[in-house]
Amino acid sequence: MSTPKRDAIVNAALEAFADHGVGGVAVPQIAALAGVGTGTIYRYFANKEDLINEVFRAQKRLLDRVLWEERDADATPRERFDAFWARLLGFAQEHPRSFRFLEMQDHSPYLTAESRELEKEILVTIVRRVDALRSEQGTTSQTRSEVVVALVWGSFVQLLKSERAGHLTVSEQDLAAARDLAWNMLTESDNAGVTKL
Repeated sequence: MSTPKRDAIVNAALEAFADHGVGGVAVPQIAALAGVGTGTIYRYFANKEDLINEVFRAQKRLLDRVLWEERDADATPRERFDAFWARLLGFAQEHPRSFRFLEMQDHSPYLTAESRELEKEILVTIVRRVDALRSEQGTTSQTRSEVVVALVWGSFVQLLKSERAGHLTVSEQDLAAARDLAWNMLTESDNAGVTKL
């Protein structure tokens, strides 16, 4: 059940975890950031792992809502992909701490069964929609959609991480080019662009 104090704790935990990593933050630090006593956190969460999982599930649900809101069923496959890309980019820009928290580390060591199931459900939805998009587009590639999704997702995350780390400056033109490359990964045949030696 959501209460102002519980919400403040979850928001403070997200801020702390995104900025310092899960291992770099103690519960008293989260309490101070939330403006509550350390004991108050334990009234809402059994332990730090319980709090981490709550933050994880909340951010995954937010990402899922953002990715699929305002979908146009009549759009072409390319238009649907471009809209998906724009929503993904919007999530990263409008919710930078959520994006950093979800992508900065391997969460698996402490995820509960509930959190793992939610993550799986969200991934299955993405893969199914990519399957449908590729089928409608007439893609002949034999590469499984799960592999293509992992490549596109990883490329997107690394691009934004590189910019955040100061390794490169990403312009609107760069983002458009990255989007087009991602589209090509989804829809090209396996041997597209391969030159025979």
